[in-house]
Amino acid sequence: MTQHATTPTPRHATIQGHVTYREGDGMPITIRKGAVELLYAADSVTLSWQESNGAAGLAALPRDELERYVREGLIALAT
Repeated sequence: MTQHATTPTPRHATIQGHVTYREGDGMPITIRKGAVELLYAADSVTLSWQESNGAAGLAALPRDELERYVREGLIALAT
């Protein structure tokens, strides 16, 4: 029997308020409002989006931080 690696299925969400992430120990960076794609890992979630100039945006958040943003209504998960 052969096992196949599975690729996580992305979820979609919308940034609706002030959501930030940090690169290392740097200052908080704001993620612009709008559509994002979420890829879940064991302890984090990667958010990806496209900026208005066409540049790709990418950020990783701890899962508990994403859950807090969802509870506060700053990120709306697609159903």
